[in-house]
Amino acid sequence: MSDLLAPEALERRLREVGETRYHHLHPFQLRLQSGECSRGEVEAWALNRYLYQACIPQKDAHILARMEDAGMRREWRQRIIDHDGEREGEGGIAKWLKLTDDLGLDRADVMSGRLALPATKFAVNAYLSFVKDRSLLEAIASSLTELFSPMVIKTRVAGMLSNYDYVTPETLAYFTARPVQAKRDSDFALAYVLENARTPAEQQAAIGALEFKCSMLWAMLDALEHAYIYAQPWPDAFKPADAVRREAAE
Repeated sequence: MSDLLAPEALERRLREVGETRYHHLHPFQLRLQSGECSRGEVEAWALNRYLYQACIPQKDAHILARMEDAGMRREWRQRIIDHDGEREGEGGIAKWLKLTDDLGLDRADVMSGRLALPATKFAVNAYLSFVKDRSLLEAIASSLTELFSPMVIKTRVAGMLSNYDYVTPETLAYFTARPVQAKRDSDFALAYVLENARTPAEQQAAIGALEFKCSMLWAMLDALEHAYIYAQPWPDAFKPADAVRREAAE
């Protein structure tokens, strides 16, 4: 990209990334929301996704530490509170653990990450490294997947409640507050990127950062699809109860 884009054109480019690369298009996501996943696949999704959820406040803490403006830090730290809560048992991570609890997963196993797929661990670590090692502009731009998450959340929640009788609104409580939070957060991040990407190289870096984040989320679903639909999980990874019983019978 050699020409400087007007802010409106840059925003269009960023939104195009979501339209073409966000994981609402991934086959596993489509299976999940349409009721085609087995219970074991839903469990594997929730267990692996926990590692990503747990890394979000860590990611935001890295970004926060790099901000020199107090007003920006006050704005950004709300993201950490949203996920960690003000006290034990509150916040998005606690609500995600409610989801895994309701699916019958052992909380200690989920939190340890020991049963997650290797690709999940690699993806999460790559994201944390990205926000630490790249420019502040790129780190903030990578969070712009929140521009697209509300549309996925609405479809995912409706589909899971309609198609899985073991899932309740309480099970999916994590998603209740996320559309409002994501809108607030993405408005702030988008305004920052549009104001601070002042050269063609910086604008391309911001677009690339969002592409990276989309690729990271896509890779996590690639791993789930491969391991639990077409092949088999890594030996130390989570195995659904039906797979364990099948192996025992063999």
